[in-house]
Amino acid sequence: MKIAILDYQLGNVRSLINACESLGAEVIFSKDHNEILDSNGLILPGVGSFPQGVKNLEKFDLIKTVKSFAASNKPFLGICLGMQLLFESSEEFGTHKGLNIIKGDVVKFPIQELDSKKLPHVGWNEIVKNKHNSFFLNNLADNSDMYFVHSYYVRPTDSSSVMTTTNYAGFDFCSSVIVNNVIGCQFHPEKSGKNGLIVMKNFIEMCNV
Repeated sequence: MKIAILDYQLGNVRSLINACESLGAEVIFSKDHNEILDSNGLILPGVGSFPQGVKNLEKFDLIKTVKSFAASNKPFLGICLGMQLLFESSEEFGTHKGLNIIKGDVVKFPIQELDSKKLPHVGWNEIVKNKHNSFFLNNLADNSDMYFVHSYYVRPTDSSSVMTTTNYAGFDFCSSVIVNNVIGCQFHPEKSGKNGLIVMKNFIEMCNV
């Protein structure tokens, strides 16, 4: 069983690789189309801006690779920016088209509604389960803490795809989503201690079916 982590040169993925390997997964860090499509699962990581993410995917000719894998019915996980890129568009630094794998958009937190809290939303926060039967959340207690770093959040068109929500300064947002074989989480499971390892273990088990 092999899991590919997409190499498009955005973000430090060492902690993600370490987390997967600690759970017994064979990990490849790759931008090779065939190698990625031959893997049992794919993780799209990412730290940075939405337009830079799209630019890098285009630069390394990886958009077709990502879309092909998403259509393969094999487990696919987008993390933080990696989740946001799966959507149709983002308003970060202007309006930019995304991968259109999940219907919806990416918008900035409404600062006026955040009870004087500042952006980005950084640190530990609780996730509230909306889909209690999702295997990705198996063995994870409701209201578990996860680690976040972001100023933008996703708005799925289909509310039934929202897997968890999180409240930041009185504002509820979608913190994870699932559409068929494609999962996205705004939090960083690889930086979320034992709770993060639980969901990563679940993802690896999904890849091993």
